[in-house]
Amino acid sequence: MEFSQLRIFQAVAEEGSITRAAERLHRVPSNLSTRLRQLEEQLGVELFVRERQRLQLSPAGKVLLDYANRLGNLRDEAMAAVQGGQPAGDFVLGTMYSTAAIHLPALLARYHQAYPAVNLQVQAGPSGELLEGLLNHKLDAALVDGPLTLAGLDGVPLCDETLVLITCLEHPAVRSARDVAGKAVFTFRQGCSYRMRLEAWYAHAHTPMVRVMEIESYQSMLACVIAGAGVAMMAQSMLDSLPGRDQVRAHRLQAPFDHAVTWLMWRQGMCGANLQAWVDLQQSETIHQPSDAVARA
Repeated sequence: MEFSQLRIFQAVAEEGSITRAAERLHRVPSNLSTRLRQLEEQLGVELFVRERQRLQLSPAGKVLLDYANRLGNLRDEAMAAVQGGQPAGDFVLGTMYSTAAIHLPALLARYHQAYPAVNLQVQAGPSGELLEGLLNHKLDAALVDGPLTLAGLDGVPLCDETLVLITCLEHPAVRSARDVAGKAVFTFRQGCSYRMRLEAWYAHAHTPMVRVMEIESYQSMLACVIAGAGVAMMAQSMLDSLPGRDQVRAHRLQAPFDHAVTWLMWRQGMCGANLQAWVDLQQSETIHQPSDAVARA
């Protein structure tokens, strides 16, 4: 059993398709099929079963994937150790959309400049999906809404965020969810931690959150609110970065729904040279404090 075989096995397991795994690894599908068949023959077990046009891990495959992930991490640690602990190789970082747009660019530029041997890959998504990717070993670290108390995770804070509800300019002051009862709500899909905070804000006021419209971009949310189609919630820093921000009214939510902290999280015991370099760089930055630009309505 070779590392190259395990790398192919991991890619197929994560993609659920030999074709997509081949595209990811820049190989032809027939090569991957042959290497997987050889691996199954060596082990004497089937690693995949086909369900609904997708390859799913067999029980034996699930066991091997866990070992393959651990072996991959050990390989990365070994490479870093023999190279004097210098960051190098792949580093996959997950991030929320707002963090990617506002807080990451400067950090990414500094990291690339300081550690050119690292192949840093950034994947954006809702906090729930990022945590799943972290726990499933698809991500080395993730910037998520925290703080988190999940067993097996470590983390450090990145920045504080002030959360605001945006309405059309003519809307009266919003003091609770009752003031926007019945209006359409534009938000990200399930799994978004900011959506869960918004749902909690509505629940606190015993007000149903009706006509939820799922949108995958803050720019589109803002455009819908400007048009008078409904309301949306976002971080003040995100709103400040968007063209058209002056065409809506921002209402700071009441405590404790007005404040969020973005954390960098990783699996315990898995802080290798690449991640440690990111942590050191991040902690050298000034932590952003909640904005006072929006008065409490």
